[in-house]
Amino acid sequence: MKYISTILSALSLTLIAILFYLFYNHTEQIKVISRKADQQTASTFRIAYFEMDSLEAHYEYFKDAENQVKSKEVAMNNELAGMERGYQKKISEWQQKGSSMTQAENQQAQQEYAGMQQKFQERKQELEQDLAKNNTVVMTDIKRRIEGFLKDYNKQRNFAFIFSYDPTTFIYYKDSLLNITNDVIMGLNVGYKKK
Repeated sequence: MKYISTILSALSLTLIAILFYLFYNHTEQIKVISRKADQQTASTFRIAYFEMDSLEAHYEYFKDAENQVKSKEVAMNNELAGMERGYQKKISEWQQKGSSMTQAENQQAQQEYAGMQQKFQERKQELEQDLAKNNTVVMTDIKRRIEGFLKDYNKQRNFAFIFSYDPTTFIYYKDSLLNITNDVIMGLNVGYKKK
């Protein structure tokens, strides 16, 4: 009976030693598994970028879309300038009549002038909204085309991320080995020429 406490103490020390061994051995196994997972992730986590300004300069569809937007803007400005010339002609007529106009004619001219100004402002706002809407549609289409191409392009390359780079972004370093700009421009132009 007097050895029971000694036996129990020895047994508990042995069990504690076994538990410590299992705990630390298990922790090491977790670390090894974690390191393997990190290495696997690092080898599959690939990033690429393309330069947006180069794309804008060399992508044919982008240039065509930009020309379309500019021509719409020129047409808008021409229409507004034509309206303004017509209004100036009418104002000149009123000025030539000047003092020979009656009070009623003068009031009618002022009302007509206010109506012309309101019509001009409404048309200008309408044209500007149409132009902004068109710009949004064009930019959305360009973005959709780039995303579609990159989706197909990335099927073979398996990048985790593909960024567009322009000088205003907060990227302070870029490795030129990750630059896929030429591939993107060439692929997009080939796709555009096919259509």
